[in-house]
Parts: sequence; C-alpha cells; structure tokens
Amino acid sequence: METVLIIEDDPTMLIGLKDNFEFKGYKVLTAADGEKGLNAALNGKPDLILLDIMLPKINGYEICRLIREQKLTMPIIMLTAKGEESDVVLGLNLGADDYVTKPFSIKELLARAAAFLRRVKTETHDEYEFGGLRLDLSARRLTRKHKEIELSPKEFDLLAYFVKKPGRALTRDEILNAVWGYDCIVTSRSIDRFVTTLRNKIELNPARPIFIHTIRQIGYRFEPPE
Repeated sequence: METVLIIEDDPTMLIGLKDNFEFKGYKVLTAADGEKGLNAALNGKPDLILLDIMLPKINGYEICRLIREQKLTMPIIMLTAKGEESDVVLGLNLGADDYVTKPFSIKELLARAAAFLRRVKTETHDEYEFGGLRLDLSARRLTRKHKEIELSPKEFDLLAYFVKKPGRALTRDEILNAVWGYDCIVTSRSIDRFVTTLRNKIELNPARPIFIHTIRQIGYRFEPPE
C-alpha cells in the first residue's frame, strides 16, 4: 500500500483529500501545519507528498527545500491558490515536481498522483520506451522501429533529461542548469529553440506535440503515453 502525505491547513480540504485518497486505496498521513508536515515527510517515508504552499509555522517552499536537502526523492505536488507564475516557478526550482492551482479537479489530482507513483515503480536507468521510440542512454541512441533518429549531443542530453523526469513540470532554469550548467551563455530562448528542433525529430505532429508539452510562462512537461 502506497503512502500519501497531505500537508494542508484548510480542514475542509484536508478531510476531502484524505477521504478521496483513502477511497482509492492509499494509506494517508496528514498534517495541518508546516512543522508537523516536515516531521511527517522526514520520518513517515511517504511515497508522495501533496504540499500546500501557505502554511502556518513553516511554509511549503521551505518544506520542499528541506526535504530535497535530505536527498529524499519522493514526488511532491504543490497545492497552491497563488496563480502567479513566479510563485509556481519558485516551488519547482526548490524541488517540487508539479503543481495544481486551487480550485482543482480531484479526479485530475488523483490521476496525476497515480501517474507519478506508477512511474516511480517502473523507472529504468539505461533504456526508456515511449510512443514507439526507444532511448538507449548507454549507447546514446534514439530509434523508432529500429531506425536511428539522429540527435545532436545537446538534443540527446535534453531528451534524456526529459525522459528521466516524466510528468514533472520543469522550469527553464532547471533545464538550463541540468543540461547546460549555469556557466554558459545559453538563454531561455535558446532552450525553446532546442525544444522546437527536438519536437521536429520525435513528434509525429510537432504542431501538436504529445510528448513535450509547453507550460505557459514556466517551462515544459514531458508526458510519455501510458
């Protein structure tokens, strides 16, 4: 039984989320303030965390930062009433994997949580298959139906980074640091151009991508077909 930790100070929402996740068969831990939430995250070993941002005692940003400092890798989905992209980007850059903005669809949240937990179980380290494509990290080869698709070194690195982070909302700063490093002259616009050329090579219809989705004002999300 997978364990979901819900850190939320609104009692009505906390109860509603707890009931829905328990109905789906998850073990649920709850915390109504940041201090208790951080303790539960560090000691309760949850498989996934739903994290409100505006919390008493310790806010969600700090909780996220401290969890990642401890090298814990469970998926974190932020629950936020804030609509400003800068707030979302801050949480993602601190280590959150995705976000939902209140009010949200509970069905969508449950589906997103299930996808994260399923992918954590099935993640491989050297080979990834998605939508008829096969990415071999050891051989640095991308093939479709055994036919190789030529990628530049940075296109390969970018795709490799995406496939290792399925379903996660990735900011341009995260992508820049992971693929190019901070000591470079690549800009956010350069990342957008690389994504465009990569889409042209892997998407059947680059104008309507099914793998690499744009998140307005934030970055990208890689969504492999289930």
